[in-house]
Amino acid sequence: MSIVLKDIHKKYRTGPKEVRAIDGLTLEIEKGRSVAIVGQSGAGKSTLLHVMGGLDRPSKGKVFINGTDIYRQTDSERARLRNRSAGFVFQFYHLLGEFTALENVMMPALIGGPRTEIRKRAAELLKLVGLAARSDHRPGELSGGESQRVAIARALMNEPEFLLCDEPTGNLDSKTSDSVYDLLLDIKSRTGTTLVVVTHDEDAASRLDRKVHIRDGKIIDLT
Repeated sequence: MSIVLKDIHKKYRTGPKEVRAIDGLTLEIEKGRSVAIVGQSGAGKSTLLHVMGGLDRPSKGKVFINGTDIYRQTDSERARLRNRSAGFVFQFYHLLGEFTALENVMMPALIGGPRTEIRKRAAELLKLVGLAARSDHRPGELSGGESQRVAIARALMNEPEFLLCDEPTGNLDSKTSDSVYDLLLDIKSRTGTTLVVVTHDEDAASRLDRKVHIRDGKIIDLT
């Protein structure tokens, strides 16, 4: 699945001040590639990821996913596209504390489909991320690294064509961070999923196919 951003602008107003989070950014991400979006805090990385994934409408510009201008779609059409084609992994996991790891992984697919098949796929995904033995544990019983692996399994539940990760190792120590990147890259290699990772970690970014450095909402370097 290709992602094309054309002349993207995103402005916010905080009181009398206008903030340009993204300032005329154009980028193409080819299907099956892994891309790191790199920059310091406040550079516009997360905003860019949210615009790319259909979560936050740009002030100006167009986002095409497989040739479809997603911001010309209705909100419900765009929500269906996200649920079907995109998997999101965030820094803070966003697991539901009252549910087990297995139940958290099942969540994106519970809108439809046979529950037995959903449960089976969720169990397979927990095995893929190395947590088969922790499926009945709740988030409060999991380490940070385990929680992020559950979040990755959940993001894969609907077999997304692209995986968007916002500082996925921001709360983890270096050893656990390495294992999470190992997992993400292994999934990308196995499935052909397009992988986009927002990070400020240059070492982690160097493990991906491409690096896109941004500052003040603009691309300053592409490698």
